[in-house]
Formats: sequence, C-alpha cells, structure tokens
Amino acid sequence: MALDTSREKATSSALPVVLVVDDMVTNRKLLGYVLKPSEFQLVEACDGSQALEILRKSEVDIVLLDVMMPGIDGFETCRLIRQELGLTLLPVIMLTSMGSPSDVAKGMGAGADGYITKPFNSVELVTKVKTEIQRKRLTDRVADAETALLSMARFIEARDENAGNHCDRLVHAAGVFGKALELGEEDLDAIRHGGVLHDIGKLGIPEAILFKKGKLDAAEWQIMKQHTLIGEVLCSPLRSMQRTADIVRCHHEKWNGTGYPDGLKGEEIPFVARVFQIIDVFDALSTERPHKPAFSIEKVIEVMEQEAADGLWDPQLMGKFVALLRERPEDLRLPDPHQRDRSQDVIEDIKRKGVMDCHAKESSHGR
Repeated sequence: MALDTSREKATSSALPVVLVVDDMVTNRKLLGYVLKPSEFQLVEACDGSQALEILRKSEVDIVLLDVMMPGIDGFETCRLIRQELGLTLLPVIMLTSMGSPSDVAKGMGAGADGYITKPFNSVELVTKVKTEIQRKRLTDRVADAETALLSMARFIEARDENAGNHCDRLVHAAGVFGKALELGEEDLDAIRHGGVLHDIGKLGIPEAILFKKGKLDAAEWQIMKQHTLIGEVLCSPLRSMQRTADIVRCHHEKWNGTGYPDGLKGEEIPFVARVFQIIDVFDALSTERPHKPAFSIEKVIEVMEQEAADGLWDPQLMGKFVALLRERPEDLRLPDPHQRDRSQDVIEDIKRKGVMDCHAKESSHGR
C-alpha cells in the first residue's frame, strides 16, 4: 500500500507532534507529564489499529509505541507503519517493560529506531525524542528537495503524450534487476531515481527541438545532447543524488565508446549507468512507441543480445539481464496498482488544476 501524501499535520500547533500509543491511560498521562506541553504536542492512540488510522490521515514527528496491547501488538504495528504505510523515515521508539535482548532484537527487526524499557528515565526519554525529531526534520528537508527534483522530471514526462508510464516502468524494472544483481541500497536508490531523473536536463532544451515532429538536424541534435550535462548540473547539488547524477550524465554512453557526452568506453562508464542503460533499452523495445509496436519477449532478447554483441552495452550485465528476462519476464512488468512517490502526487495535483491542458494548448499554438 502506497503512502497517502495528502495527509495533514495531526494538530495546528507548530510544536513537534508525538503520537503516544499505549492501551493504559495512566501511561499516556505519564508521558503527557514528561513531554511538557510547552515543548511537544501529544496525540494519543489506545491501540495499534487506532495508531495506524491516525497515521493514514495525519502527519506526526515521532511515535512512542507500547508493545503489549490488545489486538495487534507493538511489533506488528511498527512493521505495518514501515511496510503498509510506507513511513520508512518516521521515528518509532518502542517504550515497554519487555526488555530482554530477544525483545529488543525483535523490535529493531520490526523497524524501530529505538527501544526504551519501563520504568524509563525521563531525561533519557526526552533527549531521545528530541534527537529523533531533529533527525527527522533534517531528512524531511532532503526528502522535500528530492521530491522537487523528481517532480520537475515528471513534468517533462507529463508533457510528452507518448511517454505513458515510462518513468514508473523504469523505476520498477530497475528495482527488479538491481535486486537480481544483489546491489546495495545506495545503488538501488540511484537506479530507481535514475528511472525518473535521467531526462530531467530536457527542461533546458527549447520546446521547438524537444517536441519537433521530424528528424533533428545536426545543429539541433547537438543542442539535444546537452540534456545530459544540464541534468547532471541539476542533480549534483544534492549529496543523496551523486550516483544518480552519474546515470543522468552517462545514460547515452556506449560500451564501445561511441556514445555521448564524453565518449566513455567500457568500465569507464559508471556501473550504475551501465545497469540503467539496459533497463532503458528493455523498456524502449518492450513497449509501444509512435514509430514501432511493442516487441515480443523473444524479439526483445534477440535485439538486446545483438546490440550487446555490436558493442553498445555491457556484455556481462546484458547476459544477466537476459537470463532474468527468460526466467521471470512477468516480474519486470509494471504491476497495477504500483508504488507511488510524492512527486507523482504533485503532478496529479497540477493536472487536476488544468495547468497541463493550458500548457498543451499554448505549445500546440506555438509550433
């Protein structure tokens, strides 16, 4: 289940919002005394189900979660917060009398950021809560910057009537192939982000060239190729996008050195860019485009293997991808429904306001 990004702040207060989840009224009152109203705004839930309902509708800054509760316990509640609601960055602290090493390990395994046993030290608890809230606010700033960047890239896709779900297909296939290659989280994030951001530099390409119906002339093609460099400049300021910036700059390089913008050859091309290239080629071949039908899996494999033999793509990575494609072709197809990110909601909101329709009319009049 994807996170509903239309959630509102749980309270109108500017203070940090703490969701306290405990079936004991006395425990909730004690936390209300320790976490002073002048510093924190408390929202209470008497069990895991109520906590999940609050989190579906509202934003909070941290969750203090009891373990032993009626219905779903704290471990399962924490797991659902992470996996069902998709709130991977929301701080969750287990606050319980169950303090054995196995209990702590179970809590951390469910996705908790901390584990404090009862009776707790008030100073320790307040310090931990403040630290986790500060960490969340820092990560929120990064997430907001990333969302802005991803939204800009999705705006380009939304303007292209032939793109369809191109970015979403790339993000999904990148995750499947990346996991098959046993990539680490940083590389997985890079190629997933690359699925959305690879063409963000087209924001700097004149519309007359970007949406030209016929073939570009030599001068126009030189301008179009600049989108890789423009895109790298847009992505590079974010430290979390450094590897993705390599994809943005290098996704048109070729294994034999005939690509652009730098004419890199072989392993000079960053690894994440080589992985992404194969995903991009697969999507181009397996989906319908204005100039071609969607190819069958057999035809896709034939073309991709031939292009690798011709020196366009990393032959070892191509071999691994073709093996995956033969064994599990259905895994590479975009599921319906599929996981969404915040940038998609931004674009959907823009579309609902009719901005895209106005833009399309202006663009068609100007051509």
